[in-house]
Amino acid sequence: MHVHRELGCAAADLSRRPCLAAGYLLAKTLVSDENQAVEHLSRERLVAGLSQIRDCPQDGGRLVLIVRRPAAGERAPLAEAVLDQVAGLDGDNWLTRGSTSTPDGSADPQRQVTVMNARVAELVAGGTGRMPLAGDQLYLDLDLSLDNLPAGSLLAVGQAVLQVSEAPHLGCAKFVERFGAEAMRFVNSRAGRQLRLRGMNARVVVPGTVRLGDLAAKAPARLAPGTPRALPANSHSTALSRDYRPGLRG
Repeated sequence: MHVHRELGCAAADLSRRPCLAAGYLLAKTLVSDENQAVEHLSRERLVAGLSQIRDCPQDGGRLVLIVRRPAAGERAPLAEAVLDQVAGLDGDNWLTRGSTSTPDGSADPQRQVTVMNARVAELVAGGTGRMPLAGDQLYLDLDLSLDNLPAGSLLAVGQAVLQVSEAPHLGCAKFVERFGAEAMRFVNSRAGRQLRLRGMNARVVVPGTVRLGDLAAKAPARLAPGTPRALPANSHSTALSRDYRPGLRG
């Protein structure tokens, strides 16, 4: 059973006007059942989209989609969110859900925020409307590869700064249910892991607000965890990204 919910875009009523971010139209977004049926693409159709994924900017990308997971199986796309050093994305269930990767079952700080390449998400989901089913919180039009953002790298998104974690983010059984076995093989392949097609784990080292269209840029190493000063807000835009071309369906 699916629960549909119209959400606000900034202070405006999303049902009255759509929200544009890096070429994506996000209108009348919904909270969906986690196993909502989606089209499962063939290997050929997935591979066909790889060249456009490789063309992502290596720096100065954009925040395309923000998703809060208030409870298991629910996805709430947002116009803006607060990233907190303790709670992660405010209102998300990361902290209360816990983790099987920690000895005591508590939330894993290395998996506080999950980030996915927006072009990959659109490809495997068969369109932008189903992207939240991937289960990640931030979707960026940015090269997330190991070469571009090795573990320990700092990434500024809006007013916040994330540190890329060592822990890999791989496709699992739920990913197969939503997008198919070929999609999991695609993201978990040797090339897929190198490119981080499934995404990456990160933790918040500088708290702040993130908004659709915010700049996502590599941060200088001096902005290490515990840095007392805050970053100035990155440029924000809800207009179409000049360099981005959506439409990666196979």
